Amino acid sequence: MQGDAVMKMRRILSLDGGGIRGLVSCLWLEGVEDALAQGGKPGLLKQFDLLAGSSTGAIVACGLAMGLPPTQLAELYRSNRHLIFPGMADRLWSRATRLFTQGVSAPRYDAKGLEKVLKKVFGATTLGQAKKPLLVTSYDTIERKPIVFKSFKPEHANLPMWEVCRASSAAPTYFPAFAMKVEGRARSMIDGGVVANNPTACAIAEALRKDARVDSAQDLVVLSVGTGQRNRPIDLKSAQEWGAVEWAIPIIDVLFDGNTDAVDYIAQHLVGDGYFRLQADLLTGLDDLDDVSATNIAALESMARTYLLQAETRKKLAGLVAKL
Repeated sequence: MQGDAVMKMRRILSLDGGGIRGLVSCLWLEGVEDALAQGGKPGLLKQFDLLAGSSTGAIVACGLAMGLPPTQLAELYRSNRHLIFPGMADRLWSRATRLFTQGVSAPRYDAKGLEKVLKKVFGATTLGQAKKPLLVTSYDTIERKPIVFKSFKPEHANLPMWEVCRASSAAPTYFPAFAMKVEGRARSMIDGGVVANNPTACAIAEALRKDARVDSAQDLVVLSVGTGQRNRPIDLKSAQEWGAVEWAIPIIDVLFDGNTDAVDYIAQHLVGDGYFRLQADLLTGLDDLDDVSATNIAALESMARTYLLQAETRKKLAGLVAKL
């Protein structure tokens, strides 16, 4: 990594959380690479100065920072989805074995499959070995504060990349918190989505702080990539009557969606015409974080590719290429 004195952060690529829907982000990044090639420009890693990711977006961002292309990352989701999100039989067995240690309300998954995949993909790579400045969000439940991992921060440089991804993707109710030592302290890390499911604002703040050539947010070029926008309604009666049990899973989705949209609003107004957001509405039934059925995967891929063919999307990508 280059030292802080020469750090470039003017061009930002930010990646949302969204579980298995990280596949959608990878397919959209394939579309960005195609647009760059058509414009006679090199690939993603050479075009962006700072990569930021939350949750599943952290996995994609770290993969890109290692030099993996979007096509390979998309295949990672396809081929490992059942390992990351095991089916009902495996889940029931896992919950039975965790009954005495985690109780009857244990997380849906034990994260063993997720950890196996992350170790396979990232191996012994450390955060400081990222080929471009990299920022990943998480949250420490012990100190009750956000932790923003930075590849260019000396205290974070030796952290295993797989552990950073595991910390950022520990969605409450889905996966257990992840224990790790950060900056000399024992931490209990959960999903970066509770801090910033859309990490764009974090990346903008870092660019303003680190890149001496950036005087304001309007000097930036920002590509913010979503994983699909949920639009499944929660009716008034349910919202009025639900208690802790009924809200347990939906509240995570609502919180993630709310902060994602809030950051999008802020970034649009801060950056102006240098801000580009790839996002599309999901059909009801395609919005679960952990639906890895063949039907759902095929539907997500169809939605993602249809979005890339839309005239508005092609215009947006052409504008991005011109700005870069």
